[in-house]
Amino acid sequence: MAGEWPTLSLREAGVELIDCDHRTPPASETGYPYVAIPQLRGGRIDLSEARRITAENFAEWTRKARPSPYDVVLSRRCNPGETAFVPPGLEFALGQNLVLLRADGTKVYPPFLRWLVRGPEWWEQIAKFLNVGAVFDSLKCADVPHFTLRIPPLPEQRAIAHILGTLDDKIELNRRMSETLEQMARALFKSWFVDFDPVRAKAAVRREHPTWTDEQVSRAACPNLKPEIAALFPDSFEDSELGEIPKGWNYLTFEKMVAAKQGKYLPSNEMVDYPTDDFIYPVWGGNGIRGYSRGKMYDYPVLVLTCRGSNCGLIYKTDSASWISNIAFACEPKIGTVNFIYVYFNYCSFHDCISGSAQPQITYDILRKKQMPYPVSYEVCVAYSKIIEPLFQKLSMNNNESLTLAALRDALLPKLISGELRVKDAERFLKERGL
Repeated sequence: MAGEWPTLSLREAGVELIDCDHRTPPASETGYPYVAIPQLRGGRIDLSEARRITAENFAEWTRKARPSPYDVVLSRRCNPGETAFVPPGLEFALGQNLVLLRADGTKVYPPFLRWLVRGPEWWEQIAKFLNVGAVFDSLKCADVPHFTLRIPPLPEQRAIAHILGTLDDKIELNRRMSETLEQMARALFKSWFVDFDPVRAKAAVRREHPTWTDEQVSRAACPNLKPEIAALFPDSFEDSELGEIPKGWNYLTFEKMVAAKQGKYLPSNEMVDYPTDDFIYPVWGGNGIRGYSRGKMYDYPVLVLTCRGSNCGLIYKTDSASWISNIAFACEPKIGTVNFIYVYFNYCSFHDCISGSAQPQITYDILRKKQMPYPVSYEVCVAYSKIIEPLFQKLSMNNNESLTLAALRDALLPKLISGELRVKDAERFLKERGL
C-alpha cells in the first residue's frame, strides 16, 4: 500500500546532484545547443530559441556536467523547482543556475525521476528549502539532496513512468506534427507572397517563349500547381513605392486586411487552469492561453495580437470559441481566412508600432495605418487559404487532443505517485477512454 512506501531523501534514494559550470560560453552561429532556464518548458527541453556554442566550448562546458538520458534538469533560480527531463539522444551544454539530477537505478527508476519531481511533495520541498531573495528566489545545491519524497517500489515506478510517459509522448508527437504542418503553410506563403516563385517562373518562360498562350506558359512554368491556380499568377512585374511586385498586386494597410477590436478584462477568479464541463472557453492573453472560463467573446476562430506588455506584437490563433483579454486585439480577416492572416502576420514585425517605455503598448491608431510588407492578390489569397485550411484543421485537432491529454496527465500524476490511484486502476481508466 502507498502508506508503506518509504520516505527517503534524494541522496538516500541514489539521486545525485551535478552542478553546472558557473560561466557562460560565447555564442556561435552553429554548433551544440546551450540550455538555459528559458529552455525548460512544461517538463521538456525546448531548443527552438537556444543559443549555440562551438564544439570546443561544448567539450569544455560538459566536462563537469554532461547530461545523460533520463537525467532531470533543475532550475535553482528565477523559477526554482522547474524541471525538464533529458530524452535519449539529446546533447547539450548546461547553462548557469541549472543542475542535473541523476538516478543510479537502485531505488529510483531513471525514467520515473522526471515524474517524481513534478508532484505535490516535490513542491512542498521546494517551499521548505526556498531562499527568498530581494531580486530572485533560489535553491542551494547543498539543500536539494536533502529533499524527502515517498518512493514507490521499482515495479510501480516502471508502470507509472510508462502510463504518464505514453500520454506525454503523444502530446509531444502532436506538437511535432503541428509544427510540421505550420512549416508547410509558411513555406508555401514564402514561395507565393515573399519570393514570388510562380511569377518569376512564368516571367522567365514568357521571355523565352513570347508567342505562347497563357495556358502554355502556366503549364511549363508551374507544373506542380493546378492549372486553375497557376493561371492566377501574372507573368510579369511592375514597380511600386516599395519595390518591384507582381503585376496587379497591391500593398495593403493593417486596417484593410483585418478588422481589429481590443479584448476585455476578465477577473482572475473566473478562470481555471483546465477546461471542465462548466469552464470550457480558453482565455487568450499576452502569453497565449492563460486559463479557461465560462465566458466567451467569439464563437469562431480569430487572430490574437498582443498589444501590451513585454510580449507586444506576438501573434496567436484561436481554434474555436474564446475570450480575448484586454491586453490583446482580436483580428478578423477582410481578405483570405484567419489562417492566411495568421501566417502573413507571422512573417511581419509589429515592433515599429510599439510605443511607451515603462509599459510597452500598441495602440490601434498607430496599428491601423501600418503598411503591411507583402503585396497580395485577392484571388491568390483565396487559393492559398483553400490549400492551407486542411493543414490547420489537422493542427487544431492535434492541439485540442493535446490539451485533453495534458489535463489527464496532470490529473493522474499526483494520484499515481502518492498511491491514491494504483496502477491497475489507472490502466483500466485509460483503457476505458481508448488510450
